[in-house]
Amino acid sequence: MAIITITRGSYGGVEALAQRLADDLGYRIFSREEVLGGTVKEFGLSQSQLESALMHRPGFLEGRGVKRLHYIACAQAVLANVAREDNLVYHGEAGHVLLKGIPHHLRVRVVADMEFRIRAVMERCELSREKSIQYIADMDRERNTWLKWVHGVDANDLSTYDLVVNLERVPIAGAAALIAQVADRDFRTTPESQRMMDDLALTSQLRARVGLESAISDERIGIETVDGVVTITANVRHLVEATRVEELARQIPGVRDVRAEIDARWRE
Repeated sequence: MAIITITRGSYGGVEALAQRLADDLGYRIFSREEVLGGTVKEFGLSQSQLESALMHRPGFLEGRGVKRLHYIACAQAVLANVAREDNLVYHGEAGHVLLKGIPHHLRVRVVADMEFRIRAVMERCELSREKSIQYIADMDRERNTWLKWVHGVDANDLSTYDLVVNLERVPIAGAAALIAQVADRDFRTTPESQRMMDDLALTSQLRARVGLESAISDERIGIETVDGVVTITANVRHLVEATRVEELARQIPGVRDVRAEIDARWRE
């Protein structure tokens, strides 16, 4: 029992690997496209704006890109809610950081066959070979810039993954068998790690709901969940907002209790 996320470059073609792995393990499979669809449905967001938020950092006129960060929080909430049911293979960008800190989460980085990527772009985008190579380079650079902006990590930093598989050298069947072996041996779900996943799902859900409330400056509100108990921290200057966050927390299924810690010192 584990959560496995597979990260790859643009047009990496890991769908076949993810499906083989899910079939071998009897796990559910979830994709980036399903995260998008689930987020649009649950939170009523614009599909195009959500796709942009999950790929591009904010433009010059967007300032700090707070709206994009709120959209990302909604997508994280959807993925975390699916992941808390365990036995999952997720393939898509940033899965390794969206579920960060969960002990039974195996983070896999796949190095895809470059020729496969080039052919895929040539066919889907109707580009020449030269332009396809440039398109892949631009997409990878853009996604890495986004990852650094949102999570402060480099997509090419191998220390952020637990396992790296080179599909140029390892066939899909062998790669699936290797990942399954590592997951079963080193990433089994425990009661403690499941509690951590449940808490992450609750925190993510609350963060998403708070972000969609225009009257709340969510960057000034701290949220932490331990054993289903949500603790909200804020300065007295933001007492009204903290009270609203407490109301939202009590509406989320699975929250056992809500506590507020308000700093009485008046601060900006």
